[in-house]
Amino acid sequence: MRVMMIFGMGYTGSAIATALRAQGWLVDGTGTHGTMSFDDTYRVHRALAQATAVISTAPPSEGEDPVLSRYGAVLHSPWLGYISSTGVYGDAGGAWVDESAPVGGGRRTVRVSAEAQWLGRGAHAFRLPGIYGPGRSAFDRLRAGRAHRLDLPGQVFSRVHVADIVSAVLLALETEAAPGPWNIADDEPCHQNHVIEEAARLLGVEAPPAVGLDDPSLSEASRGFYRENRRVANGKARRELGWRPSFPSYREGLRGILEEESKK
Repeated sequence: MRVMMIFGMGYTGSAIATALRAQGWLVDGTGTHGTMSFDDTYRVHRALAQATAVISTAPPSEGEDPVLSRYGAVLHSPWLGYISSTGVYGDAGGAWVDESAPVGGGRRTVRVSAEAQWLGRGAHAFRLPGIYGPGRSAFDRLRAGRAHRLDLPGQVFSRVHVADIVSAVLLALETEAAPGPWNIADDEPCHQNHVIEEAARLLGVEAPPAVGLDDPSLSEASRGFYRENRRVANGKARRELGWRPSFPSYREGLRGILEEESKK
């Protein structure tokens, strides 16, 4: 029996769990939609003893990786996965970065350390840019009045639809690709404004006005995110996993979300 233990069944972890269950996997996990509490040591130990695969979506906390800190001594599954971030590359001035680019130069030094620990254990690390999908997209921000455009010429970053993250994880489980890091990103990095403007067009509403980085509506986390500027290359995942994004740009992704919403 194939058994997956997922640390962190939030937005992405839950999507992975749904896809695995559809393929006949038994899935346990911690988090918002999990089957147990992270602090329930007995149940987590028992789940890890049964798991044939483990994946963590849990970000670093208080300067360390919470999963490895708490359960690293009993983490012996033959397949390990780790959901990481393309933030490990830091600011590239808008240039393309692939897995050969240096890491550790940005604001995510703790993430870099956590990822290195997982890679040292032979994990498959999925480096993700901005994640979007149903219930978590520019449509939701526009409807809630939280969307904004940026008065920041030249700003560019990559993004990925949650369904494309799931497909990458499934391929990594199915293939015999060697463990290591993969960038899982769409094919068309672009300015945030393009996404907001396209979402507004599809909804038939006015796009919000542009604001600067000093606007009080932006959180410090958002300011830090927008100060980093890079394009993320996905060629390694294509070569080693045979992965192809079902949503190669925000245009296909946004249309797909509206189509899914129309079926509900």
